[in-house]
Amino acid sequence: MILTRGARVTGSVLCGVLAVIIASWLVRDVRVVEFDQLLRYWAGFPDARPHALPTTTAMDAVLLVVYVVAAVAALRSAVAATVLVAVGVVTIAVRLPGLWNIGGRAMESSYSDDLRTRALICAFAALAAGIALLITAGAGRRPPAGSHEQLPTRPGPGASVTAFLLLCAAGAVLVAWEIRQVVKYPEIFPDWYVGGDRLVHGLIDPPVGWASVLTALICLFAGVSALSHAVHSRPFGLVAAALLLPGGASGVALTVHYELFDHFGSLSTESQLTMASWFLEAFVAVLVLIALAPRGFADVPGPFAPGYGSGYGEPEYGQQGYATPGYGTPGYGTPGYGSEAHPGPDDAGPVPGQPPPAPGPGYGYPQGGGFGPPPPPSQPPPGW
Repeated sequence: MILTRGARVTGSVLCGVLAVIIASWLVRDVRVVEFDQLLRYWAGFPDARPHALPTTTAMDAVLLVVYVVAAVAALRSAVAATVLVAVGVVTIAVRLPGLWNIGGRAMESSYSDDLRTRALICAFAALAAGIALLITAGAGRRPPAGSHEQLPTRPGPGASVTAFLLLCAAGAVLVAWEIRQVVKYPEIFPDWYVGGDRLVHGLIDPPVGWASVLTALICLFAGVSALSHAVHSRPFGLVAAALLLPGGASGVALTVHYELFDHFGSLSTESQLTMASWFLEAFVAVLVLIALAPRGFADVPGPFAPGYGSGYGEPEYGQQGYATPGYGTPGYGTPGYGSEAHPGPDDAGPVPGQPPPAPGPGYGYPQGGGFGPPPPPSQPPPGW
């Protein structure tokens, strides 16, 4: 399905509102905290000493980019509907814990009443915008107006397999670490996931465990969807890669800053696995962004999208003369040419001394218009 013009504009405005909300909190932190100290705090450096406790994390910086890109994609992309759904789901999931955490005692001791009031208002506004994005994506859909209109695209075979393997691997690693957290530190449950007085996190952000589980679920969902070449796998896969990027980049920064590679052999097994997980997250995020960012295929022939003819309820190729059904008028010959089921004067075959009839517009592959793209090239397609 394709979004109407009004739904596209509405979705773009809602993404813009979400971007403005995050940008205002980022500006606040930059103004009260030195920028280098803010970056060190985001990366988790133990020696970070900000003058005031920041209200944001690295996830907010990534979400700002996601909202800006989504605002543009809502106006121009063929997968605008699934983009709005992906952004709406992530927004609701990220901002929901703020409803019961912002007013908690841990936040009262760390942030002023004015900041907590503003944060609660922004949380309600973000949740309302996220729900509105889902409604807009559902209510604003319409079928294509014609064959000239760009259809939603799907990832190609190579990109799909790459996203499936990498995202599922990253999701499985995150789930394994969460199981380890609960088993080794049972006293942090359930504060690690739903928030509480014993753990402090960003004022507008969810608890660390909640964010980790959310990222793992989106990775697994996007990875499995990519294997089936689903239309929604590209937006959800790109969002999953964006959510993986802060953790991976922060871990790589810590490794390089403290020269952990030089002491890798002397580290404990758990520390070595932690470093490997950081690099895996960064590696997966970058590769998935590269694989899924290019435009995919709109109705590629094959098992994962409608092909020529049969994808739109037409007979298979070769059942009507020599033409590909679904493109213009019938091609060379009439239906059932030369068969006993359709006797008539035309069954006598070509007249000696006369050339065969000129092929009509439906002969062979189309020269323009019609359903679907031109025939696949011999080289790997650009959506790989």
